[in-house]
Amino acid sequence: METALRVHKLNKHFANGKQALCDINLSVKKGEMVALIGASGSGKSTLMRHMAGLVAADGQSDSLIEIDGCCVQQSGRIHRDIRRVRSQVGFVFQQFNLVDRLPVLVNVLVGQLHRMPWWRSLFRFFSVQERSHALDALKRVGIADCYAQRASTLSGGQQQRAAIARTLVQGAKVVLADEPIASLDPESSRNVMEILARINREDGCTVIVSLHQVEMAIKYCPRVIALHQGRVVFDGSSSLLTPALLRELYGVDAHEILADSAPASASPAQLSPRLPSWSAPLVQAA
Repeated sequence: METALRVHKLNKHFANGKQALCDINLSVKKGEMVALIGASGSGKSTLMRHMAGLVAADGQSDSLIEIDGCCVQQSGRIHRDIRRVRSQVGFVFQQFNLVDRLPVLVNVLVGQLHRMPWWRSLFRFFSVQERSHALDALKRVGIADCYAQRASTLSGGQQQRAAIARTLVQGAKVVLADEPIASLDPESSRNVMEILARINREDGCTVIVSLHQVEMAIKYCPRVIALHQGRVVFDGSSSLLTPALLRELYGVDAHEILADSAPASASPAQLSPRLPSWSAPLVQAA
């Protein structure tokens, strides 16, 4: 299976000297659906933004990020052809990134701008075929009846669906979803994750989604990559995530996650396993 994403020796220090990412090495195959998990401040969003070429890694390094065999950035420099590479990458933001005053349909059609002459994008001139394609995308995410509404009138869950429809119109081969359900209610969260899983399954699109909700990662993503303090500490099947790992990543909040998912007959010892040592090497499951 071909590689959709490759990250090699990625390091990132902020201006204050704090290291946000430390020697990240990973690859994702085409058609995979992968969850990126970790506590707040673990580096999930920073890593996602590097993958999309929105942020450059530390300079004078051996870092390399490739998507579909094309260079995103190397040695701390964004590739000069990044706009063409980004046209194949759909980025779903936590805060939706829609233009509130524009109709939903126009927000979705923005996904086609990279294929248009500048004058058409300037005057928002879209063909009948392009509008039909955008309506089809809205149907796929279940909000076709909202196409004429201003984006600001939609609920949070509906706005996130519109953002996903925009990536469908874009024709993205890789979808990077940065905490897409963090600000949504449980029902909307399930709907958004179902849509992402369906896109992955039906379109063969590679999906990488960062999540706080571990139960969602386990339910929808066959593979999980866990970050802790900017390092990859687990990379493997979601079914192999241990309660000890969850407790280390989530602290006191992990108890509720474990209690909700454990059988009624589970003993306190099963719910409070010994914690792993993060001084140990990366846990990488087959």
